[in-house]
Amino acid sequence: MSTLELCEKFFETRDVYKLMGIAKDAKEKDIKKAYHKLSLLVHPDRVPDAQKDESTEKFKVLSKIYQVLTDSQKRAVYDEQGIIDDDDEGKLTNWLDLWSKIFKPLSEEDISNYEKEYVGSELERADIKKAYLGGKGCMNYIMNHVPFMKVEDEPRFKEIVNSMIASNEVPEYKIFTEEPAAKRNKRHKKYARESKEAVIIKERIQRRREKDAEAEKEMSGDGNLEQMILARKNQRESNYNSLMDRLLEKYAGEDDSDTVDFSTFDKKKKLKVKTPSKHPQKSAKINNVKKGRVEKPKA
Repeated sequence: MSTLELCEKFFETRDVYKLMGIAKDAKEKDIKKAYHKLSLLVHPDRVPDAQKDESTEKFKVLSKIYQVLTDSQKRAVYDEQGIIDDDDEGKLTNWLDLWSKIFKPLSEEDISNYEKEYVGSELERADIKKAYLGGKGCMNYIMNHVPFMKVEDEPRFKEIVNSMIASNEVPEYKIFTEEPAAKRNKRHKKYARESKEAVIIKERIQRRREKDAEAEKEMSGDGNLEQMILARKNQRESNYNSLMDRLLEKYAGEDDSDTVDFSTFDKKKKLKVKTPSKHPQKSAKINNVKKGRVEKPKA
């Protein structure tokens, strides 16, 4: 039986949120709390021997539901389609295989070719209009919602939007037609900074690819395995020696003639002995009580 069928059999519902007693948008901590509470009620060690088999099955179902609800992908499948992966696991796997065959992984060349088709197209114009209305003329919003848009494209985008405004296709927003210079400069600086960061990241990825290709070439048989291991060992030793050399160079000016006698740290601290007070306090007499005894009033 599937998980949902078992839910219906043991808990009389196929709605896992209703079963757990939580809302559909419950956070992970709420799911964990509900799971802990219910699992204690059906734990095999907490029921009579006659109920252990059924209790074990209930416990398994609750554990499966907990795994689904705490896994973002499995939870999304359940929310959208009302199924749990083991309900139709074979068919789901086949659909995933079919998806991977139809939609191949995108390459940089694929993205570049699509950009050439997109820029200046009717689709781009529709996206500009939608972003302009959605952001009420905010250029920052437009840049974040129109694919491939760069700071260099701002004049072209403004021309397109101004033509829409002139033809009453869209309303005029002052924040667009009279954008403050400070806001525009801030956006340009941010774009320049992100562009530099993107170049650095791309260079790092390229270096990593080159290293991986070199390692793969070595493992393919072009190099002797023993020699490769030795070379890596020597490289690690070289890196370590280089580090030590830098440390020595950094601290070479310090005088190392002085030594520290660590034996002084082993001496025990003298215990402080409380000295009796020169002026002992007189015993207090409160409510006819003196030194723990009740003093009777004199007749």
